[in-house]
Amino acid sequence: MKTRITELFGIEHPIIQGGMHYVGFAELAAAVSNAGGLGTITGLTQGTPDKLANEIARCKAMTDRPIAVNLTFLPSVNAPDYPGLIDAIIEAEVPVVETAGRNPQAHIEQMKNAGIKIIHKCTSVRHALKAESIGCDAVSVDGFECGGH
Repeated sequence: MKTRITELFGIEHPIIQGGMHYVGFAELAAAVSNAGGLGTITGLTQGTPDKLANEIARCKAMTDRPIAVNLTFLPSVNAPDYPGLIDAIIEAEVPVVETAGRNPQAHIEQMKNAGIKIIHKCTSVRHALKAESIGCDAVSVDGFECGGH
């Protein structure tokens, strides 16, 4: 099957596994990618840049097809090491990042300069239009089933 999504992400089927906290590990992401979709490792589930780098390496050992990493940007008193997580993604040459939560604009340029395609999870037309205006390559439109959005 050939669609704009399959061409954009280099996949066979226009099926993208969303980032799922405590579920998006290498085994699931590799299985989805091996089946022709785009498998996604959930970045914040890993906790640290080193653990994320290890999970990406495990996934790449299970598939030679494109994978993604989800990064959810949340307001927090003790924010995760987003710069370190992004560096780990770039160093591992992950081709796609799915962002969610807050506006990812502060991190878009760094990822785009590394050749990464960005999917942003949105819950409204307004958010989708904003994602497009800041340079996201695609949007995922989600409802209440998406982590309570």
